[in-house]
Amino acid sequence: MRVIVVTPPEPVVSWADADAHLKLDGDVTQQAIVEGYIASATEHVDGPVAPDGGLGRALGVQTLEARFDRAEIGSHILLPFPPAIELVSVTYLDADGEEQVADLADFELLGRDLIPVGSSWPWSDGSTRREAVRIRYDAGYTTLPAPIRAAILLMVGDLYANRETVTVGASVQARGIPMSTSVSNLLNPFRVYS
Repeated sequence: MRVIVVTPPEPVVSWADADAHLKLDGDVTQQAIVEGYIASATEHVDGPVAPDGGLGRALGVQTLEARFDRAEIGSHILLPFPPAIELVSVTYLDADGEEQVADLADFELLGRDLIPVGSSWPWSDGSTRREAVRIRYDAGYTTLPAPIRAAILLMVGDLYANRETVTVGASVQARGIPMSTSVSNLLNPFRVYS
């Protein structure tokens, strides 16, 4: 299974939020760098964007497309990167390799579980080609939970305070900036492990 971001989310933390958090008093000369830190912090935890899955969830509302091999699908499909909001489309390749558009009324979305309304999936006799089933859906939070917002702002603050990765003195020493305990504690309840 592979997931593609079809429509990326709007930023979940604004410049104004970070400006207030960092106490920059509207200093727009800092805006570009701070917005870069916001994007970096968000991408570090936003499931579809983070290289290793981050939290395993979609943060801002976005359209995702999960691509499955027919053999991967059992009695239900667990859509990745919750929260799932609604189905947008379901397409699949039939036995002749032709793309078919399924009727959304043939599916029920229960949280992040997608199940067929009838006893079988519409592609039961479909193609065995890789990624033959494509499920497009909207996912993410319409209102970002306060702990996630706070964690992103803390990460922005850490990036802003530690702009360089190396300190030059008598010798050159690498300074790592690990995720703080506070950030980890704020994010852990939202982490998806499966």
